[in-house]
Amino acid sequence: MARLRSRDAGGGGKTGLPPFQPVQLASLVDTVPTGSRWLHEMKYDGYRTMLAVGGGEARAYTRSGLDWSDRFAGLIEDAVRLPVGSALIDGEAVVLDADGRSNFQALQGALKGAPATIVYYAFDLLELDGENLTQLPLVERKARLETILGKAAGRLRYSEHIAGSGEKLLNQFCAAGLEGVISKLADARYVGSRNGAWVKTKCIKRQEFVIIGWTPSDKSRLFRSLILGVNEDGALRYAGKVGTGFDTDESFALMEKMRPLEQDVPTVKAPRAEVRGAHWLTPRLVAEIAFTEMTNEGTLRHPSYLGLREDKKPEAVVLEIEGSAAEVSASKSAVKISNCDRVLYPESNVTKGAVADHYEAVAPIMLPWIGSRPISLVRCPQGRAKKCFFQKHDAGSFGDAVRHVAIAEKDGHEEPYLYIDTPDGLMTCVQMGTIEFHGWGARIEDVEKADRLVFDLDPDVGLDFEAVRSAAFKFRDILKSIGLETFPMVTGGKGVHVIAPLTPRAEWPEVKDFAHRLAMAVAQSDPDNFTAALPKVQRKGRIFVDYLRNQRGATAVMPYSVRSREGAPVAAPISWKEMETIDTPAHWHVGDAPELIKRAASKALAGWGRASQELPDL
Repeated sequence: MARLRSRDAGGGGKTGLPPFQPVQLASLVDTVPTGSRWLHEMKYDGYRTMLAVGGGEARAYTRSGLDWSDRFAGLIEDAVRLPVGSALIDGEAVVLDADGRSNFQALQGALKGAPATIVYYAFDLLELDGENLTQLPLVERKARLETILGKAAGRLRYSEHIAGSGEKLLNQFCAAGLEGVISKLADARYVGSRNGAWVKTKCIKRQEFVIIGWTPSDKSRLFRSLILGVNEDGALRYAGKVGTGFDTDESFALMEKMRPLEQDVPTVKAPRAEVRGAHWLTPRLVAEIAFTEMTNEGTLRHPSYLGLREDKKPEAVVLEIEGSAAEVSASKSAVKISNCDRVLYPESNVTKGAVADHYEAVAPIMLPWIGSRPISLVRCPQGRAKKCFFQKHDAGSFGDAVRHVAIAEKDGHEEPYLYIDTPDGLMTCVQMGTIEFHGWGARIEDVEKADRLVFDLDPDVGLDFEAVRSAAFKFRDILKSIGLETFPMVTGGKGVHVIAPLTPRAEWPEVKDFAHRLAMAVAQSDPDNFTAALPKVQRKGRIFVDYLRNQRGATAVMPYSVRSREGAPVAAPISWKEMETIDTPAHWHVGDAPELIKRAASKALAGWGRASQELPDL
């Protein structure tokens, strides 16, 4: 087995490069929230970027974890000079126009030929000199960030904020032609999901749309307009056309990108008069579009093209809908749970209400793991002892809080897979009788690239937990020897998952092949304790290394999910130190949410699931 060649797979330390972690997301609201507990910042018009600094180097990641260090070389150059041992900084890469306003189209041009003009506004600090800061209040994190960046006017700049008076700030920004305001709860932790602690209010409506075709011009060889689509109920639908916003150079560049994507069949159903002569495209390109409003027919009014979005995949493009600031930022889900007294676990009298209380409590620590990831549900509406079933698609019964992402099946047609990204989405599933949540090894931003390896160590009947514990440590050491850092998760069943977070770069065929060959190699090197044989008759007295979770469409139980097993156990990630003494893979149960939340906030467990390692060669 060869060692990891390219990246430091370490996880922190005072000089180690901090790994990427999921970014905090803001919900769109109709008004700026009021009150002094909110901090308000400028909404920048650029690319969300996370800067990791440590070990004498730095890297820049997109919001989905792609390494764009080469595109932001100037920012990297300045980041390595920061007076820190290590740091993980969240912010926005932008280009400023002559009036000092961030300009998305100018950023697009800079990425093609003038990277020195790109600056970075930092607005959060997640790690400093090996210390995890995500559990600190936002105001404390920003105070440390300001100390690091100072008042310098270089390419790395501190994003200022004000407390209160958000509506007045929005009016000033809109009058100045800026994009809007981001409002953040001053005492909120950084949880890496969309939980209502951050909200955004826009001066003009704008968001991403998928380019699904173009109509020809009768005056030139170029196009007249781009045909746009957006994902809804797991499929693309027609969202209108855009015919303004591109100059000649951009039009030629777009034609070069669109020609290889042309297809004979229409990409979506659309009014014939609006798409006459259309050249349809395989949906691969995403564009940022400004518009005044959405018509009753679901199409854009007065749209204008702003630029391509290479950091977002077509599958993740859904229509943003404004919510009430008060409702979005409420600490508890607005979903009402019915039949709370219904007993779901007859052997222990655990009710639907108790399961719902668990999920509502752990939502802040569970959503960073499960949010924006295709999921399958184990639904047991009448209890675990009665009929339970898996569900990964929605027939329309879940409502708006449970989202859909269109994913191509083997025969080429697309199906709407479920995903959630808010507490309301989580609790809607619970209200519909869900007990277990299982997730893909990839996020909706790019379902074709894995962000984790999962090896399920499944003991044969008769083996005790000591055998599982020993196997987990052996497997950890094997993975570490080839450069993969891991953490264990007790599943609430009888086995343990050994999980290696990944930067989402390798695609599923490569990931599956790696997992299969590694499992076979482990079984061959220690055949008395491990097997990778699929037939159960060949697993007698050994630990089965289940590598099949590392393939497209496969799922694994998610952290903090309840299991539909006797006693209502809960899956939970743990440290390798805890693995030495934990008594059973079903150590925690419904009712233990306070302890699970406290553990998730501890310094020792701060690095769970964060990725800056790539798939090594075997």
